[in-house]
Amino acid sequence: MIIYEGGGVNGNPLYHWTALAVSTALMLPLPVAMLAGWTPSWMRERQAGMRLRAHGILCLYACVLLNGVPRIADASIGTVMTCTNVGLGFIAAAAVLFLLSARGDAAARTAGPVEPGEG
Repeated sequence: MIIYEGGGVNGNPLYHWTALAVSTALMLPLPVAMLAGWTPSWMRERQAGMRLRAHGILCLYACVLLNGVPRIADASIGTVMTCTNVGLGFIAAAAVLFLLSARGDAAARTAGPVEPGEG
């Protein structure tokens, strides 16, 4: 069994708290704002897949939570590994959502602009 400096096999909880705080500050505001209707200036031309992109970022944030919270709680190695495997599922879901958003953006780009009386 590997024992880290924090005492348990999950390491020092301060590192996990720090990573969770930084990822919350960096990853959470953008998708929440995008789901509320705000569009970042660098994405104004790619609005077709905006909601899918926001959900993909939230899936990545869920992976961060699933990897950090059990370690902070000093859960057993079985629980940590189960949460890590579920986190891999969230990464796969995020990849699918990002691919679908790119597909929606490409379809909107080829369709061209719609006149106000046409659509």
